[in-house]
Amino acid sequence: MRLRSTSIALLVPLLAACGGAAKRPAAEPAPVRVAEAARQPVPVEVAAIGHVEALSTVAVRPQAGGTVTKVAFREGDDVAEGQLLFTIDARPYEAALAQAKANLARDRARLAEARKTFERYRELVEKEYVTREQYDQAQANADALVATIEGDEAAVEQAKLNLGYCRVTAPIAGRTGSLLVHAGNLVKANDDRALVTINSLEPIRVAFSLPERELLAVKERARKARLDVTATPSGGGPREGELAFVDNAVDAATGTIELKAVFPNHDRQLWPGQFVNVALTLETEPGALVVPAPAIQNGQSGTFVWIVGGDGKAEARPVTLKRTWQALSVLSEGVKPGEKVVVDGQLRLAPGAPVSILGGGGAKGTEAPRAGTGS
Repeated sequence: MRLRSTSIALLVPLLAACGGAAKRPAAEPAPVRVAEAARQPVPVEVAAIGHVEALSTVAVRPQAGGTVTKVAFREGDDVAEGQLLFTIDARPYEAALAQAKANLARDRARLAEARKTFERYRELVEKEYVTREQYDQAQANADALVATIEGDEAAVEQAKLNLGYCRVTAPIAGRTGSLLVHAGNLVKANDDRALVTINSLEPIRVAFSLPERELLAVKERARKARLDVTATPSGGGPREGELAFVDNAVDAATGTIELKAVFPNHDRQLWPGQFVNVALTLETEPGALVVPAPAIQNGQSGTFVWIVGGDGKAEARPVTLKRTWQALSVLSEGVKPGEKVVVDGQLRLAPGAPVSILGGGGAKGTEAPRAGTGS
């Protein structure tokens, strides 16, 4: 009996300990970050890759031949329209101008003499002191010298023009490229080799192509209002411009239509030859339902988001995703404005699991649309 009583006394605390181990501690809340679903204006955009090109590009070529005597700029300089760029040795053209003026003066003197002779013959032919043939010859000589003088005057103007070509000026305002000739080089008139190339940078143009299926929407919107275009260079921020050109034919080989947009480019962030991301804004959806893009999850049943309810527990909610704009996802249904969606920490969630909102929670994770967007 004593042995049995001792055994029972030892088993009681053991059973009590086993019974305590069977109770599981409550699950700890999963830490998450949340944002509120909201309604706000969101642009409807079409994205493409664009190519920046100068609005005007001019290859400056010499119109007079000779030795370059001066280069009046440094390569890469900004130049104004009409600014002096090069001077070419003008001495041969000054001599040609002087000779043309001398020929003009000589022939004017001959014309004066021929007219006097013609006037004398007019009186003499009436008195039959000279023949009609002599009179006609005097008139023909005067008329010929009139034509000769007109040719001399044209030669003088041409010589002045050639002399003016010795000063090579900028035909447009813009930025100069690589300098291809230097002082002392010999150039030919109308040579195929350019002296320098000038690109206009303000404003500047971006060319891009869209699929043929977007053409109808672009044409309809363009008839009603201006269409805003955003160009974002690599490593830079977006730049705002306006659609300026739609090509008159679809490229049958690619099934695309070429468009061009013009940008003020006062900060020179867009550069000829650069590739940029282009977004053409067709319209603005005024009250779009948006959530931050990281809130969207994909599962076996489709797209869903995690909602944090008023009881602090997670709920998987199916949603219908319409499109994405910048860091926002536009939904057609699934959540209501003001509901808290999880944007970070979804991997630790399960339906009905308690959550702990980091950073106080409830902050709206949406952004206002860019200024100037919309139609």
